[in-house]
Amino acid sequence: MKTHPHYETLQQIIRPYLPEDVDPDTVGPDSRLVADLNINSAHLVDIVLDVEDRFDIRLEDADMQEMATVADALGVIDSKLNNP
Repeated sequence: MKTHPHYETLQQIIRPYLPEDVDPDTVGPDSRLVADLNINSAHLVDIVLDVEDRFDIRLEDADMQEMATVADALGVIDSKLNNP
C-alpha cells in the first residue's frame, strides 16, 4: 500500500493535522485516522477538504464515513478518481 500512487500525497495532507504526540513516521496504511492518529473531528474535515482540493474530487458524507484508515481513504480517492 505504501507504493500506492497517492500514498505520499495523502501522507503530506495528513501530516500537518497530526497532534504533537503522534510521530509522523508511524503513520501507515492501517493507521486509523481518529483512534490511532488522534485526529480530531475538525481536523478530519480539514483533511477531507484538502483531499478534495488536491485530487479535484467531491466527497460526500458517506465517503467520509468510509475513511476510517489511511488505506480506506486511498480507496475512496481511487473510487472517486475512477468514477467521476
